[in-house]
Amino acid sequence: MHEWHALSKRQVLKELSADPVQGLSHPEAAQRLQRCGPNRLDPPRARSPLLRFLDQMKDPMILVLLAAAALSLISSRGVDWIDSVIILVIVVVNACISISQESNAERALAALRQMSAPKARVIRNHQLEQLDTALLVPGDVIRLEAGDQVPADARLLDSVGLKADESAITGESVPVPKSAEDTLPPETPLGDRHNMVIASSVITAGRATAVVTSTGMDTEMGKIASLLLGQKDVDTPL
Repeated sequence: MHEWHALSKRQVLKELSADPVQGLSHPEAAQRLQRCGPNRLDPPRARSPLLRFLDQMKDPMILVLLAAAALSLISSRGVDWIDSVIILVIVVVNACISISQESNAERALAALRQMSAPKARVIRNHQLEQLDTALLVPGDVIRLEAGDQVPADARLLDSVGLKADESAITGESVPVPKSAEDTLPPETPLGDRHNMVIASSVITAGRATAVVTSTGMDTEMGKIASLLLGQKDVDTPL
């Protein structure tokens, strides 16, 4: 993956085969859309509570606990049933907590999806057009001004008095000044990448032209969504 903030404007345009004046042609944009997919976050998998509960029962540790409950009940011939009931209660409570955490992650992802800008001003075939944000592709040249929500991660090409509110992504409490002229070190933290604008941030002042570098799940917001969608279980030492 390119460190777009570390490249000059000319290098970025060359890498993306983009033209700041002409923009992309409609056929080229269609090809890139087919290759990169729509500029939106992937939805969570829709599963019923029963399926979620059964998934929890597949965990090896849960299977061990269930086997222990069964052995305890069998070995005592049903007399010492309290231990088995306690184990089953622990299993059910654990499953409910896991399902609750999964539901919270899905609600957070839904909130991220709602933060996406509905429309974007894009240069296509030398014309400024207003398109659905989902149709944006890397290499598209977009126009931004105060009040706009940034539709995708983009490298600034020119800017005048530009400031962006990135609090939802970086936690920065005040609008961040942006400059198209800077070329930054590759290790620059996200909050200090002043030559970039981040998807779902809000332009609070100024205006700019930028070239889209990442869309959909490849954006910084998409990386957050991936963490919510793709959290994997880690094997314990046991």
